[in-house]
This record gives sequence, structure tokens and C-alpha cells, in this order.
Amino acid sequence: MAEAFALRDKVALVTGAGSGIGAALALALVRKGCRLAVVDRDPVGLGRTVARVQEIGGDVSSHLLDVTDAAAVAALPEAVLARHGPLDLLVNNAGVALAGRFAELDLADFEWVMDVNFRAVVRMTHAFLPLLAGRPAAQIVNLSSLYGIIAPPGQTAYAASKFAVRGFSEALRHEHAGTGLGVTVVHPGGVATAIARNARIGARLDPAEAERGRAAFERMLRLSPEAASERIVRGIERRAPRIIVGGDARQVVLIQRLLPVRYWSLISRAIPE
Repeated sequence: MAEAFALRDKVALVTGAGSGIGAALALALVRKGCRLAVVDRDPVGLGRTVARVQEIGGDVSSHLLDVTDAAAVAALPEAVLARHGPLDLLVNNAGVALAGRFAELDLADFEWVMDVNFRAVVRMTHAFLPLLAGRPAAQIVNLSSLYGIIAPPGQTAYAASKFAVRGFSEALRHEHAGTGLGVTVVHPGGVATAIARNARIGARLDPAEAERGRAAFERMLRLSPEAASERIVRGIERRAPRIIVGGDARQVVLIQRLLPVRYWSLISRAIPE
């Protein structure tokens, strides 16, 4: 079993920290004693997170950038190093969603999801890997999804991106086995964030159908971001290779294990209309 990862006095970076799980994780990590760099493209949300961190006495730097901007990501390690010193914990949390079956989507929107949810994880990891690999103990934490384990209809882009995060994370973990660098992949279930409300809609998807789907999806988002972040932080401290977040996610993962091909025939019956 891997040694515990003590968070006190570690330098941590969280992307997508302006809201949802990212904001909750930022606060949870500061309460554990981390010094923090937070990243988001939303200045209002990012400012709100920074203010909340400062209210509890946290040492935080704010980095307003889009994780799909390759040049901005490449310049970020130098800025973090100058402000905090070497990074110990990278949390790739930023993510977006796209509603609609594949035939209803424009390829440009599909590529947007892949760029934010997957390629940004690759860019951030590549940029910070030299710093992380040089630490006595460091951790990379990549947010996949329950939809990185199962693939529902209407989620081709999102599931593709989150399965890609899972595969990338697992291969990277195997490459660094036996070193001080660990890799954790996180699969949250229904967490009450704004991701459904903020999802793009497929160009050929009927708006009324899209609204019905959004409402049904939001009814499944029951776990608070704070509860999710507590579960994730406990997993980080244990250097867990995989973290399943939420009772719904654990049930679905069990069904997928038992019915690896036919799981959707059973899971779909439990989805509210």
C-alpha cells in the first residue's frame, strides 16, 4: 500500500476552481494546510473562490486563463513556481458538457468538449510533470466522471472525453509506478453543480427535448460539491488510484462490472422521466 500523502504545507493547483467541485476542493485543500493556486476562465467565480479562501486564512494565487489556451498553460508552471515554489499536487478538474445524440451535434462542439475535458488535462499534466516528478512525493488528480465508466445515449462527446481521461490517467500511473509520483482518477456520480445548466446544446437537438433532458439529469444531481470534495480529499491523502464519488456511482459501477456490455438495459430503467 502507498504511503499516505500529507497535505499540510503542500502546494496544490486546482483548475475549474471558480465553481462546483473545483471551488469546494480549493477550500477543502486549504483547510488541510495546502498553499493554493486556483485556475479558471471565469473572473467572477474565480474571485469568489479566492475571497472565500482568504477568509479562512489561506495562501492563494489566482490565475485567470482558459485551459484550452496552450500558450497560457505552458507559461503557468513558471508563474506558480515563482509565487509558491514547486508544485506537489495538480488537480485537473475543469470540465464542460454537451447535450445531444451524435447525429444532433456539430463536430466543432464535439471538439470543444474534447479540448476542455481531455486535451487540457494532457496539456496541464505535460506542463507540470517536470516539477511534479522532481518532488519526493507528488500527486496528479484527474477528474473523469461516472460517464468515464458507463456511456449513456446522448453523451457521446462527454463520455468519450471522460473515458479518455481515465485511460490517460491509468497509463500515466503505470508509467510512474515505483516512483514518488502517484496518479488518481476520480469518477463522480450525480454532484449538484451547474454543469447541466451550462451545457451546450447540440445544433440539431430540439430545444424542448433538450430542456426535458436537462431537467431529468438535474434531478439526479443530489450530492453536494462539499461532500464530493471531502471524499476526493480523503482519497488523495490515501493516494488512491481511483476514487468513486457518491452512492449512485458505486451502485452503477457494480452493475457495470456485473453486466459489462448490457449494463444500460438495467440502468436506464432507474432514470426519472
